[in-house]
Amino acid sequence: MLDKTSDIAIAAESWLAEFESAIAARDDGALKNLFLSDSYWRDALALSWTLQTLNGRDAILPALKAQAAKAKPSGFVVDPDRAAPRKVMRAGIDCIEAIFKFETTVGRGDGVIRLIPDADDSGRLKAWTLLTALEELKGFEEQLGVNRPRGNAYSRDFRGPNWLDLRKASNDYVDHDPTVLVIGGGQSGLCIAARLKQLNVDTLIVDRMQRIGDNWRKRYHALTLHNQVQVNHLPYMLFPPNWPTYIPKDKLANWFESYVDGLELNFWTSTEFEGSTYDEAQGRWTVTLRRGDGSRRIMHPRHVVLATGVSGIPNIPAIPGLKNFSGKVVHSSGYDDGENWKGKRAIVIGTGNSGHDIAQDLYSSGAAVTLVQRSSTLVVSIEPSAQLVYTPYNEGTLDDNDLIAVSMPLKVARKSHALTCNKSADLDKELLDGLRGIGFKLDFGEDNTGWQFKYLTRGGGYYFNVGCSDLLIKREIALKQFSDIDTFVAEGARMKSGEIVAADLIVLATGYRPQEELVQKLFGDEVTRRVGTIWGFGEEQELRNMYVRTGQAGLWFIAGGLAQCRIGSKQLALQIKAIEEGLIPRHVGATTEAAIA
Repeated sequence: MLDKTSDIAIAAESWLAEFESAIAARDDGALKNLFLSDSYWRDALALSWTLQTLNGRDAILPALKAQAAKAKPSGFVVDPDRAAPRKVMRAGIDCIEAIFKFETTVGRGDGVIRLIPDADDSGRLKAWTLLTALEELKGFEEQLGVNRPRGNAYSRDFRGPNWLDLRKASNDYVDHDPTVLVIGGGQSGLCIAARLKQLNVDTLIVDRMQRIGDNWRKRYHALTLHNQVQVNHLPYMLFPPNWPTYIPKDKLANWFESYVDGLELNFWTSTEFEGSTYDEAQGRWTVTLRRGDGSRRIMHPRHVVLATGVSGIPNIPAIPGLKNFSGKVVHSSGYDDGENWKGKRAIVIGTGNSGHDIAQDLYSSGAAVTLVQRSSTLVVSIEPSAQLVYTPYNEGTLDDNDLIAVSMPLKVARKSHALTCNKSADLDKELLDGLRGIGFKLDFGEDNTGWQFKYLTRGGGYYFNVGCSDLLIKREIALKQFSDIDTFVAEGARMKSGEIVAADLIVLATGYRPQEELVQKLFGDEVTRRVGTIWGFGEEQELRNMYVRTGQAGLWFIAGGLAQCRIGSKQLALQIKAIEEGLIPRHVGATTEAAIA
């Protein structure tokens, strides 16, 4: 492996030059010599107009040639404005990593190449992983920096509408409909609306809450984000440098209001999405919105983006005898503040983040708390263990780190997270041994891939310890297993042993129903069937139906944490803009003269 910085850069430039020549000539032999047999190519829209991952040289080369023949990529060079080529370790493997740029017939792209020596070919450097990602569409660049809206300082209409008048007219939609309707005003809705705004696509966010940010503001009193501030920026407006490492919920909620105002996003609060139908011939929806004053508005957007998050409809499991309980039962989504339960007794069912945090909040308020575990749970200390997956974000630029995150193929990412999970378990050994000692059931995710893959596959099942595990180990919060409960009675939970665990409050920290159920409720059975499974990884090694065209034309999904939404919103917005400009068809697999894939 090369050591000198100059040699590393030369090696990266040389590989890119050979790659461009081989692609242009469609030279099978030359391309084969550039990739390891066990290599990976991830394309984020640049050549395929979708998110796709291919494993192995034999699968990569035919697809690469076919898609490159349409997209005609060229100009592959190391990007001088990005992090310089360097030696790094990814998923336990030493490699040369370089960020490059290129162009296609319709866009400009960024990419990441990782090179390692091929032991079967005299140590020649070959591609282990390759990312090609669409950055912008030619002629439709984001309205930022030098492309910002300018206006004319010398042609003001002193009697005409000013900026505020124009903003109000834009947001009121009295005489026009939006091109895109976004359902949900949390981080996913704000991110996609902000991206579309910069691409000059008319977009309206609707949310049933009374105030922008209420999706965070109305959560339980003690909530803060569990990952650090440098990971969580929204597009275009970074958090101020004096913000705390872990952002409190109300601070984030207030920032959402500032974000909507600063980026001039159109947003209707207290608005319910009541239903819709899609007109295939006209390529638009007919949607019914109910405003806070009870009035209804019919709109005809061409695109609907469901941005309600992974957590949609609360999951209320059928629990034997729960209807007999004489106290209060509330789902975690409706829990507010433990101060209301000082001196009372509470049972919290569920051992994910919400269950642990609510149990600790109740305990800190003076309640006697029993935490009930339904299934094994991954526990990781919030520092340093839970933050290890975000280590790259502690240095370098946000754009570089986002691109590196996108560049990790699923199989490589799983291996990387398994290594991190093992390190976390070593760091947390004393904590985990203490939990085992009280009978807490632990797991480390599928194939020990850790908490983030638990989130990506099932949306929960883990806890970042901020103190509740310690309280459990010291038995200051009691632990019971759900399997040991016989039934619920008026006084609380009756165990199979005959013991009664008395309670005044039962909190169901039992998660949320699959997003398909929300789709069925809002769009009906046929649309649900066309779309299929949402979230989790499918055979294509990508999150299913997330950030890409779906089986239902004009219906899109975006969800995830702030970082995921920041990244995914860019990919989603570029596709909507491409459809609006006739570059790609509305349907996956359809054709259009201007489409490059």
